[in-house]
Amino acid sequence: MTADTTEPDRPAADPADPAARRREQRGWYFYDFACSVYSTSVITVFLGPYLTSVAEAAADAEGFVHPLGIPVRAGSLFAYAVSASILVAVLVMPLVGAVADRTGRKKPLLAVCAYIGAAATGGMFFLSGDRYLLGAFLLIVANASLAVSMVLYNAYLPQIAEPNERDAVSSRGWAFGYTSGALVLVLNLVLYSGHDSFGLSQGEAVRICLASAGLWWGAFTLIPLRRLRDRRVEPQGEGAVGGGWRQLVATLRDMRRYPLTLSFLLAYLVYNDGVQTVISQASIYGSKELGLDQTTLITAVLLVQVLAVAGALGMGRLARSYGAKRTILGSLAIWTLILAAGYFLPAGAPVAFFCLAAAIGLVLGGSQALSRSLFSHLVPRGKEAEYFSAYEMSDRGLSWLGPLVFGLAYQLTGSYRDAIISLVIFFAAGFLLLARVPVRRAVAAAGNPVPDRI
Repeated sequence: MTADTTEPDRPAADPADPAARRREQRGWYFYDFACSVYSTSVITVFLGPYLTSVAEAAADAEGFVHPLGIPVRAGSLFAYAVSASILVAVLVMPLVGAVADRTGRKKPLLAVCAYIGAAATGGMFFLSGDRYLLGAFLLIVANASLAVSMVLYNAYLPQIAEPNERDAVSSRGWAFGYTSGALVLVLNLVLYSGHDSFGLSQGEAVRICLASAGLWWGAFTLIPLRRLRDRRVEPQGEGAVGGGWRQLVATLRDMRRYPLTLSFLLAYLVYNDGVQTVISQASIYGSKELGLDQTTLITAVLLVQVLAVAGALGMGRLARSYGAKRTILGSLAIWTLILAAGYFLPAGAPVAFFCLAAAIGLVLGGSQALSRSLFSHLVPRGKEAEYFSAYEMSDRGLSWLGPLVFGLAYQLTGSYRDAIISLVIFFAAGFLLLARVPVRRAVAAAGNPVPDRI
């Protein structure tokens, strides 16, 4: 993975070689295929309820565990660990983005981050008994590694896709991810629901499902590492690490020259915080508040995965007719209605939960894919990794507030319904902020060609 694969600096896609560009695009899709299994099987389905049960086994008579001597309600541990992982990622992502742009070597950094995350996920096989601290630690390492790797992954998009094809390429990447998530969830469902016939306990089946996500992540990461190409940059007169910190400070100053790009990032920070929190906390809400069993939760998330593929591709087509901004705004309105419906959802009603999951699936992939492609138009040439590190801080890196609000709401009220409805503010505020961004002027201000529909 350390062989020199860099080429002369070509910060944008090369229109003269469409075959090579398509080859890179196909390789790029496979990182979504590799790492999305972690997001679905680990974060969305299994780890939340399982880590909560492990923490409950270690809790005192009042239902609290005491990591580092701090009293934490067992039901809030998972949400707090997600927040902690994102704060760790915040410290690392800007440096990685600056180093990648400075050296032109995104691929070795992507490999390191991916395999640290995959190893931590595989280590979840050893999460049993009352080892809630081990579970929280592995979650923090894996989640932070994923967030940092996505800085590098997303930074390839402007290099491998022309401006008029980025919505489609980004949407296909998300579709690949949701396809792999659905495939592995089917296998998880077979193993979990038939664990007795396989001679496994319920806990052992969950631990195998968790560890298998790490193996999948590591195995399929080999494909993008073979197909993506690094672009050579002019050598700098200082070390990459030390220079990276100085470049980070310069990047933060440079971003003030593009206030409209910053306006989009602020809007994205707010509404995506809500999206990421719904994804990470849905299984706990379904399990603890609605009383649904694990098989029902797996089936619901499988439904989300299948419909998210169609949703990502369908919203990509809508963006061609109405523009990415209008399509995203429509999805945020639907997200708000979904949360309101979730608040009133009756306990022990799997059919109603499936209907809610279907609605989530139809807007989930499209809202994320179009946000990524829209931002790619707002990035100045030659600053892709730096600016995508800021984007990733908005995507995963600064999405710590939603889980923190969710965890605090439950800690203070003991009600997951109060926790879930508190997330409405993120979608409503994000809608208002995005509606105020003049995206055509923002693209032009970044020095990029303005697409016919944006």
